[in-house]
Parts: sequence; C-alpha cells; structure tokens
Amino acid sequence: MSSPSEPNPPARRPPPSAPGHASRDASSGTATAAGAAAEPPDGGGLRRTLSFRDLVVYGLLFIAPMAPVGIFGTLQAKSHGAITAVYVVATVAMAFTAYSYAQMVRVAPQAGSVFTYARAGLGDGAGFVAGWMAMLDYLLIPAVAYLFSGIAMHALVPSVHQWVWTALAVVVTTLLNLLGVRTAAVAGFVVLAMELAVLVVFVVVAVWVLATDGAQRGWSAPLTGEGAFSPSAVLAAVSVAVLSYLGFDAIASFAEEAKEARPGKGGGRRSGGVRVARAVLTCLVIAGVLFAVQTYLAALLAPMSAAELADRPAEQGDAFYTTADAAAGEWLQKLVAASKAVGAAFAALAGQAAAGRLLFAMARDRRLPGAMSKVDAGSGVPRRALLGAAVVTLVAAVWAARRDDGLDHLSSIVNVGALTAFGLLHASVIGWFWVRKRAERPSVLKHVLVPVLGLGVVVAVVVEASRTAQIVGAAWLVVGLVVLGVQYGRRRAGAAGG
Repeated sequence: MSSPSEPNPPARRPPPSAPGHASRDASSGTATAAGAAAEPPDGGGLRRTLSFRDLVVYGLLFIAPMAPVGIFGTLQAKSHGAITAVYVVATVAMAFTAYSYAQMVRVAPQAGSVFTYARAGLGDGAGFVAGWMAMLDYLLIPAVAYLFSGIAMHALVPSVHQWVWTALAVVVTTLLNLLGVRTAAVAGFVVLAMELAVLVVFVVVAVWVLATDGAQRGWSAPLTGEGAFSPSAVLAAVSVAVLSYLGFDAIASFAEEAKEARPGKGGGRRSGGVRVARAVLTCLVIAGVLFAVQTYLAALLAPMSAAELADRPAEQGDAFYTTADAAAGEWLQKLVAASKAVGAAFAALAGQAAAGRLLFAMARDRRLPGAMSKVDAGSGVPRRALLGAAVVTLVAAVWAARRDDGLDHLSSIVNVGALTAFGLLHASVIGWFWVRKRAERPSVLKHVLVPVLGLGVVVAVVVEASRTAQIVGAAWLVVGLVVLGVQYGRRRAGAAGG
C-alpha cells in the first residue's frame, strides 16, 4: 500500500462535472465538491492554521488515551475476559476505515468529512445520508464524553450532582471552541500531555505490582478469555469497543483548516488533505497501542473476574477505578478519575468542534439552515454551527446525567450512526476511484479490496450491535430520507417555477 504522504499522480482532465458531482482541480489533483468551495466568495472561509501536530492532538483528544476506562467492565463481561483481544480486533477493523478516510480526504479536502466524500463518490443523495447519519454520531458522542466527565467529577466531589458537573464541562469547552481552533488546540495539547502522563503512571504502577505480587489470572487471559475463547463474544464486544475509536475520523472535519503540505516531487501545491490523511492513520495506530497496553495490564490486575462482572452490571462502570484502587490504593484511583474527568471533557471539546464543522458544511450546501454556514470574522470558526451543536449536546448530556440509566441509553445508540456513515465512506472510495475513474491508475487493492473488507466489518459490527441501537439508527435514517425527499421536492418545484 502506498503511504498517504505520497504525492497524488498527475490528474487527467475529466469531462465537465454534472451538478452535484465533484469537479477535479487539475493543478492540485484534489476534488472540490460542487457548491462547497473552500473559501466562500465573501471571504468568510475557515482559516488554515492547524499543523500536523494540532491535527493529531485533536484526534487523540477526541479518542482520549484512556477511553477504555469508562467501558472496561462492560467489555470484560461481554468478551468473557478477552478485552485486549477485543481492542486488537477493533483496531484492525477500524484500520480499513482509517485507510478509506485517508484516500478520500486527499481528493476532497473539505470540512464536511464523510458528507463531502459520499457526495464526491456516490452523489448528492448518498452524501446527505452519510452526513445525516454522521450527525447522530458527532452530536451524541460528545454528550457521552461530557457525561463521563460529570460521573468522574461526581466521584471526586459527591456533594455536587453529576448533571451540574456535566453542564459545566459543556459550557467551559464550548467557550474554548468559540475562541478559535488554535486556542482550543493549544489547550487540548496541555490536557493531552496530562492524560498521557497519568497513563504512564498507571502503566508503571501496574508493571511494578505485577512484578512483585503477580497477576490475578493467567497472563494470556486478556487475549484468550477466562475459559474457552468465544469469537462471537469478542465480536459482540467489538461493537461496543468501537465507541473508543470514534474520533480519529473527526480529524477529517478540519481539512479546510489544515496547513498545506510541502510540494510533492512533481511540484505544485499539495492540499491540507495530505496532512489530515497522515494524522488519521497516526491517531489510529497510537490509540490502538495505548488501548491494548492499558486493558492488558488492567485485566491482569482486576480483582473481579469477567463472570463476576457479568453477574453485577451495576459495578461494571467503576471496574477500572476499582482495579486501580486494588493495585495501588486510593491515590491512583483518584488520579485516574481526575484525568478521566478532564480528559473526557476535552474529548467532547474536539467532538463538538467536529460536529460544528459537519453542520457548517451541510448548511453551506443548503442541506441545513443557511445561518449555520456563517464563519465568525474574528475567530475564524463557524460560531452558529458550534452553538447549535453545543445546545443539542448539552440537552442530551444533562438529560442522561439526571437518569440512572442515561449512560446506557446514550452509549448504546451512538455507534450506529457512525458505522452507517463509515459504510458509505467505503462505498465512496469504490465509486470515486473505480466506478467514476477519477484516478489515473485505480488500484484493485486500495480502491476495491480494502473498502470492501471495511464495509464487511461495518456490517458485521452493526449486526452485533444492541437492538436499541439498531432501532434508533433505523429511525434516524428514515427521518433523514424523509428530509431528503422534501428537499428534492422543493428543488424540483423551484426549478419548475423558474
């Protein structure tokens, strides 16, 4: 496979594009979706200020280095103890999606992410559906992260209800996002460094305890399970574990704000999409390694077996904190909880920023109210789109924080929207490179086999998702199709009247 950092082959001149299709910029080898120029005529476009490091920071913030903490107990129970195997499989599964993102962001480096890619590869209708389904993901995943933050802070300060902490996290991170993408990136870098430092502390302590006191179970148990290995149990757990990875894809939303890469060998300017492609793949690799290491160590030290966790669902949410306490005492438990509280809030910051870019791009294409397509002249951010995303997220997060089963409800439905969008992303790669022949030399491996395998993984995970998630995802899809039908009807009526 070629690296995403390699220069694109010289673009051949395509026939004039039909409305709603993607046109190709012959000078740069990138695609520009119709109706979505990188810089609007009024000069109110997004600013290219993000470096490769900034993009990786945003991606890792959204993913969160210690993302497995909140669902460690759930995955242990579901996988029969093979939690590290779950994350290994999930990393490989997400690698197909990351590679498809890397392919499409290079040819359509715009803020709409999968909305733009599906438009380019499959047409306007598929683009809207992809954006609509991704919207469910981008609006609710930050709500889950804010709720994680509220739960962790409530554990540290029980006198303040978790919904108050949750709402406070939404307000603080929204203000940072409104100050500008660079300000948020700098603050995020500090928080990410703190999270990584806490993770290093946990790893060092865990290794020390294992070396001195030994493990609670067999050394291979996190990979093979506590008993007979169950592929179906691992796959069922993967459908939940992908929640930990949703975030690396959000980097693509910042394509119009990424600094342009250095010229390639053939000369000419290379778009910010090259940096984004590298950042997407880099984030996935880093996250996969971090998740595998921490879950392996925690599974070896966990005082409760997978079977005990399955019998006590109320204790699954605190399983990682209980493990930290049992391994080293209350100080490590509180350190991990504090890191999770701050880290989850800033994961939501990155998610909220990505949601704002998606709403902005869809509004710019007149798929959502046009007011959200405006960019603030001072900060260079789509302020109205960000505020719209923040309001929806705030309502969902506070509602869930006030319910005992709120986390279960939210976490069970966020995956399906993203997975549906991922499926359309894979189809877009085939549509753009192989069906529409928009590349000089389409590759069977990169542009057919990889996306087909990725699509197969997506379908398998959706099938194993909870019944609630499937129902909510299907209902959201039906609503989107109705909205799409109404929009097409209005456009036809307008064309006939004109």
